[in-house]
Amino acid sequence: MRNKSFLWIFCLIIFFLSACGDKALIKYKVNKTPELEQYESELAEKAKLEESLAQESIEARERADEEEKAKEALVWKKSIIKKERCKVRGIYITDNTAGSERMEEILNSMKNTELNAVVIDIKNDQGRISYRMNNPKVKETGADLNIISDMPALLDRCHKQGLYVIARLVCFRDPYIGTKHPEWMNQKSDGSLFVDNNGLNWVNPYQKDYWEYIASVADSCADDGFDEIQLDYVRFCTEKGMQDVVYPEEAQSDKTKIITEFVRFMADRMAKKEVFFSADVFGTIIGSYVDTMSVGQDYPVMAESVDYMCPMIYPSHYGNGNFGISYPDTEPYKTIQGALRSSQKVLNLGAGSGGYQATVRPWLQGFTASYLEHFIPYGKEEIRAEINAVYDSGYEEWLVWNAANNYDFSAFLTKEQGEKERQDRESKRVEETKRVEETKRVEESSRNEETKSGSD
Repeated sequence: MRNKSFLWIFCLIIFFLSACGDKALIKYKVNKTPELEQYESELAEKAKLEESLAQESIEARERADEEEKAKEALVWKKSIIKKERCKVRGIYITDNTAGSERMEEILNSMKNTELNAVVIDIKNDQGRISYRMNNPKVKETGADLNIISDMPALLDRCHKQGLYVIARLVCFRDPYIGTKHPEWMNQKSDGSLFVDNNGLNWVNPYQKDYWEYIASVADSCADDGFDEIQLDYVRFCTEKGMQDVVYPEEAQSDKTKIITEFVRFMADRMAKKEVFFSADVFGTIIGSYVDTMSVGQDYPVMAESVDYMCPMIYPSHYGNGNFGISYPDTEPYKTIQGALRSSQKVLNLGAGSGGYQATVRPWLQGFTASYLEHFIPYGKEEIRAEINAVYDSGYEEWLVWNAANNYDFSAFLTKEQGEKERQDRESKRVEETKRVEETKRVEESSRNEETKSGSD
């Protein structure tokens, strides 16, 4: 009987569960007071508001991040070339010399000296390219000549001798391109081209089509195997009659902006080629606002844009009284040292941000400035005095300029002498560093003792 009752109850439970299985959940309707409904509505609105504010905060942070990235993109930064650098000790070579038998004589004379680099004219003062360059823009203008008949062979010859080869490109003085693209040139209000005292035309730095032209020349030099591209005449012309040239309004107040923009443009192009990039600048712009504004070369700003700054600090370029020297050309050591101290001072002022700065590699005078009233002949002793001034000023690289390429190779040390001198300089530098550190340590210890005595 008991089993039958249990079975009956079990069947009822199964029936009940199966009957309820397909039924929806029972919902109970609650009678809410108006106050409760209003409270729940307010809670819902508050939740929506908080969600909206949270979303707005997320979007605001995303916008801020995007704006910060955009600002960083607007701040130009130098791309660092990661190749090993060469501590250059070189001389200037014209394209005519490089393309003649005389080049072999010069290379042989360099063999046993400390010299390890040459700067060769590739785009010369007339705007002509010194070899048959495989460059459509150059071919289109007909600017290339066959002055250096076998550039690959010359580069190979130099590299096998262990020389670092720099391509010199004259920049905004380019009379040849003016015959093909007069619209690129400095023009007067009547449309005529400005001509300098040597009868040469200059490019208008604001003409960006020309930027592409000279950048393509630099690209080709990089492709052909040059180790470095060096720009000369990266500036405005300053000769008489320039007041008649028509420029944008900006040029009336600050010429440095467009020169800086151009240099950065070229730096980016050369970085893509992984080739070092340098710029020749007037030595007189260092620390001189007037000269800076006149030529458009801002020394510390340009130093943030190139791999090497090459100030032309020829003693003959400085007026009487500069650096406290009556006649700078007659004091090569003191003049070079004075110029490089000015360079250090100016660059140190701009180094506070911890940003990039170029290596300074000055051009030295390798010629006699007989056109001056007060001058001295520049030979072995004078050139050596300049080089020693570079080293004594804390710099390690230099270039010597002689327009005719007439160099007295006895002015340069042998490789062995140069290496011994370098080691001696390094030893002195280490000793001086230790001396300075020891002096600081003693002074700090003395201050600590005084502080301790005062507290007692």
